[in-house]
Amino acid sequence: MIVVGLSGGVDSAVAALLLRQQGHEVQGLFMANWSEDDSYCTISTDHQDARAVCRELGIPLHRVDFTDEYRQRVFAYFLTEYRAGRTPNPDILCNREIKFGVCLAHVRRLGGDRFATGHYARRREGGAGVELHKARDLAKDQSYFLHALERPQLEAALFPLGELLKIEVRERARAAGLPVHDKPDSTGICFIGERPFREFLGQYVADRPGPIETPEGERLGTHHGLAFYTLGQRGGLEIGGRAGHAEAAWYVARKMLERNALIVVQGHAHPLLLSSRVTTGVAHWLIDAPTTAFKAGVKLRYRQADQDCEVLPLADGRLQLRCKEPQRAVTPGQFAVLYDGTRCLGGAVIEAADH
Repeated sequence: MIVVGLSGGVDSAVAALLLRQQGHEVQGLFMANWSEDDSYCTISTDHQDARAVCRELGIPLHRVDFTDEYRQRVFAYFLTEYRAGRTPNPDILCNREIKFGVCLAHVRRLGGDRFATGHYARRREGGAGVELHKARDLAKDQSYFLHALERPQLEAALFPLGELLKIEVRERARAAGLPVHDKPDSTGICFIGERPFREFLGQYVADRPGPIETPEGERLGTHHGLAFYTLGQRGGLEIGGRAGHAEAAWYVARKMLERNALIVVQGHAHPLLLSSRVTTGVAHWLIDAPTTAFKAGVKLRYRQADQDCEVLPLADGRLQLRCKEPQRAVTPGQFAVLYDGTRCLGGAVIEAADH
């Protein structure tokens, strides 16, 4: 029996549809991982949409609440990273700890052999075991968010949408009469939803004002707290034009944690925004861990095209990446994910970048 994680959206609905059409015994599972405490949370609507899909497909739907696990395993990490001045990607941890962690364990308690999701990715059996590959639809590919799965989690996973384009997914949903065929895609943080981010983060991270400065030390204004800004950010600086400076956009280039100072520059390609070497934390591998330098493609953020780099494994498990071309706004807390063609090799959190 295959259990499909149903979010109430079109992608997971079509994943269930495809498995039913292939003759599998299918059941749905709706995860509630965030308390419904404000107008931005859509859990009730999403649950009703998932129920409507299951009625149309003639499959049972289970509902499970992982709110406590999400707060302990994902959201606590999210807040710790922001308070430390980094910019995390909680979706990656959510996939490993929640969807393919506690949820996969629940699937097995239900009697499920495999757990399917609406992710755009491909899982293949290779000569040395299971492999994670990019989806056919590169514009929607989500292998970046799945790179931190443990191999047993990947072995239990199914990604039925891996060979489809997004337009084909909506066409199949429409042809099958699924009620969510035209439902807009969600673009918010995993399970938290779409909401004003500065306002949301401010509920958990206190303001800690400090100076906004040029690299030369000239003070231009006051920031609200380093947690509320990310490298490369253009908007929201509230410094506008300043006497003696060109009327050009300002960008966040550095966070000086020891002085609580935000360093800004003018020019989209200012040298302080560019880095050629990146140091990561301990890498997580979906292949046998390399011990010598090798060439690979790297994504330093989601939706970035693969960048050519040399990967140097360090003795402590961390990585040093030497990029062929300078990379803009490399952000500590985000993930560097490595590829060989379509195959995802693994990845690691970015710790620092050098010019």
